Amino acid sequence: MFTGFRRIGISGTQRVALAQAGLAPIAALTGWIFAGIGAGVAVLYGVLVALAVSAVLVWRERQSMQHPEWDQHRLFKLFVRAGIERLVLLVALLIVGLGVLKLAPLPMLLGLVLAQFAWLAAATTSRYKK
Repeated sequence: MFTGFRRIGISGTQRVALAQAGLAPIAALTGWIFAGIGAGVAVLYGVLVALAVSAVLVWRERQSMQHPEWDQHRLFKLFVRAGIERLVLLVALLIVGLGVLKLAPLPMLLGLVLAQFAWLAAATTSRYKK
């Protein structure tokens, strides 16, 4: 009856963003311990890139929830626009990480991929447990 977290008002994308935010310091600390400070920063940056991309989706989801009067065509346009925004943000942040900040590519991409596993965790956790 009183087990688990209360998830009233929290969508799946918000749970993913929270999981990615919690994963960021753990991943950075693990990368730092096993491969040094440079790898730790690169892993942290990769997780933060994934968090930023998820934050855009959370923002657009909240925007659509605040407008129940929007029809399916407007929501579809918002869906496509959010996809394009997320892709542009991802590419821009990866260019900054690789080109400007000169971070190690493998740890950075490992952090990005690791943070994407939060989507699997959100998809496999059931909302209503018996």
